[in-house]
Amino acid sequence: MAKVRAGLIGVSTLAAVIAVGTGLMAQTTAPTRAVPKAPNGRHYLSQPLVTSIYTADPSAHVFAGKIYVYPSHDVPTTIADDDLGNEYAMHDYRVLSMDRIGGPVTVGPVALDVKDVPWASQQMWAPDAAYRNGTYYLYFPARDKSKDKNGLGAFRIGVATSKSPVGPFKAEPQPIAGSYSMDSAVFTDTDGKTYMYFGGIWGGQLQRWHDGRYDPNGSDTDLHQDDRPSLSGKVVRMGADMKSFVETPRDAVILDPATGKPVLGGDHDKRFFEASWMFKRGGTYYYTYSTGDTHFLNYATGTNPYGPFTYRGHFLLPVQGWTTHHSIIEWNGKWWLFYADTQLSNRNHLRNVKVTELQFAPDGSIRTIDPFVD
Repeated sequence: MAKVRAGLIGVSTLAAVIAVGTGLMAQTTAPTRAVPKAPNGRHYLSQPLVTSIYTADPSAHVFAGKIYVYPSHDVPTTIADDDLGNEYAMHDYRVLSMDRIGGPVTVGPVALDVKDVPWASQQMWAPDAAYRNGTYYLYFPARDKSKDKNGLGAFRIGVATSKSPVGPFKAEPQPIAGSYSMDSAVFTDTDGKTYMYFGGIWGGQLQRWHDGRYDPNGSDTDLHQDDRPSLSGKVVRMGADMKSFVETPRDAVILDPATGKPVLGGDHDKRFFEASWMFKRGGTYYYTYSTGDTHFLNYATGTNPYGPFTYRGHFLLPVQGWTTHHSIIEWNGKWWLFYADTQLSNRNHLRNVKVTELQFAPDGSIRTIDPFVD
């Protein structure tokens, strides 16, 4: 497949492509082209939401009946792929909005730029958002201005606020006290309490915090302890101000259903890597995450927001690209999965956000999605 730069394939060209698996077709006034095939010879399950910019790591929310997606904004770079993720050189955020799934998508103006974050130096990775009492909160990881053995800062999690869901957002002068690593996801339970889930290994530096203190000279990947419990993502309850933690972050432990014990570090098909996302369906808490180097999206379930969570399986098979990062929302009586692949560029650091329906079996298990169709 020819590599295509974002913006060269216009929305009018792709808009008429049927997003197979969702049953949706957008309107178009331009002639259509054949549905593009992936390099593996199969067709893509869904098509990019936007093509004018590269987007990834979509955190979707429904605010006042409208859908807003808070993605990373991928940018071209000549940096080679590496385990630290240096090629992911994103420096700002732009919010996507739509009135309905399958409808037109608006790309907002710059919502926040790293140059306007006093404590940050570079790499604004996967964000999330929340709303409370008239204020919108944007949560984001970025490197601070310290230097580790690679000359890079430590990842912290910041927060910025706005009266509009699309910004602009004004960042707090310091990162959230007690925060570290990346991939913040904020979940408000039915009792009104709010929790943040965060963490990511390798470039996300979670392995450098395994004893509760940051080691700037620590491992650049994982702990290489395959026969011991894997590193866990973190969960912490947030304060009423939505800008602080009220406790020390805890491990979001994933249990192996066969043993009842934590998943081992060597089980790369099951263990947590990054991209936490929590949602609640009925009385069940679904803790979802990416396995990173084995390229699955997995889920585990529990009876409370802290866990432990019992591993249940994969719900998205590997996409085109190194991995994906996701969010899940309920809208119009259905559940929807937002994810990303590299259809437009075929380069790991230049991704595009997509959406497809998420379906459940009667027992509450999530039906596995293949991102390709024949």
